[in-house]
Amino acid sequence: MGQAIFMGYNPISGSVIFNALKDEKCIIMACNTRIIPGVTTGIFRSAKDLDSAILIELAKSECNLKGGYTGLTPAELSMRTYAAAGSVGLDIWALHADHIGVKKGTLEELNSVKELIAAQIDAGFTSFAIDASHLFNFDGRDTAEELAPNINATIELARFIESEMGGSDFGLEVEVGEIGRTGDSGMVLTTPEEAVIFIRSLNDAGIYPQVLAIANGSTHGNIFDKDGNPIEQISIDIPRTKEVAKALHDNDLDVRIAQHGITGTPRRLIAEQFPHGDIIKGNVGTFWMNLVWDVLQEEQPDLHQRIWDWTITNYSAEGKSDVEVFGKNSKFAVKEFFKELYSLDEETVAVIEDRAYEEASTFIDAFKSEGSAEIVREYMRA
Repeated sequence: MGQAIFMGYNPISGSVIFNALKDEKCIIMACNTRIIPGVTTGIFRSAKDLDSAILIELAKSECNLKGGYTGLTPAELSMRTYAAAGSVGLDIWALHADHIGVKKGTLEELNSVKELIAAQIDAGFTSFAIDASHLFNFDGRDTAEELAPNINATIELARFIESEMGGSDFGLEVEVGEIGRTGDSGMVLTTPEEAVIFIRSLNDAGIYPQVLAIANGSTHGNIFDKDGNPIEQISIDIPRTKEVAKALHDNDLDVRIAQHGITGTPRRLIAEQFPHGDIIKGNVGTFWMNLVWDVLQEEQPDLHQRIWDWTITNYSAEGKSDVEVFGKNSKFAVKEFFKELYSLDEETVAVIEDRAYEEASTFIDAFKSEGSAEIVREYMRA
């Protein structure tokens, strides 16, 4: 493994966190830290002070063998995240491979994905999200046939992880229903039937994920109205989410839901309306990148302006405001400005860290996960 070893502060298996908390009324925050300096340490400080379990994750598009659009390989992400946990003294966390995507299902693609997974395992990842939701047989005669390509690819990759890990002691998230996909009548949502058939098929094959990501009205990243103004993420269909959770429970399928696309979701909505317990994992990604951009605008305006100009120059689109273009495409600037972002002065990093601490604390409060780390410790002792 390429990461540093900090005795007692290395990540634990995602399965331990999910299994320990599956009957608790809390949601564990999973943070896509595209920009690490200050952000991860601030999140970890908050998790320690509030004694909350936490996940750090990046998706295949963000972090891969070529660096993805963050410029981070699995080994680099792991090394820096392990170091942050060691510096803070955080013991209950997992390193999660978010959205290990399969879009074609070809042998070549599956072999490439396995190569990435092997690198993630070697780097010390302890949890994995297989996303073959793009594979859908629109000519299928029933739901099982429609989901068969997704099911088969998920089984193959889950078995590969198990063989490479030398057992089943790892977190496993799977996905049914392509998040953010729209059809003629609007957002396409996962049905309870799809969720049940999908998980039952995996279980019949000996694959037992702890977490299921579904399409329930959310979208990834920043969202904007027709005039290009940023708006809140309030499209998550809570009734459908509860229906899916109930169907899984009624069919004795021991899996909870992952909620993706929480960047623009008001914390009051999370605290008051999310079905804590039915949802066990909440992804917060673009939010942390936005936080860094805001701090840079205040503390390093020249660098922020160069990042803005680069993004607008390379991604401007007719009919789109500059604000929307930047909001949707500035993620690609992370790799372009990697050296500058990873050599920020201590004062700027400290501001980022303190801001991340405050925001993470607010999320943890909304997710009702304060004290969840001790529940995981008790589970591990038992």
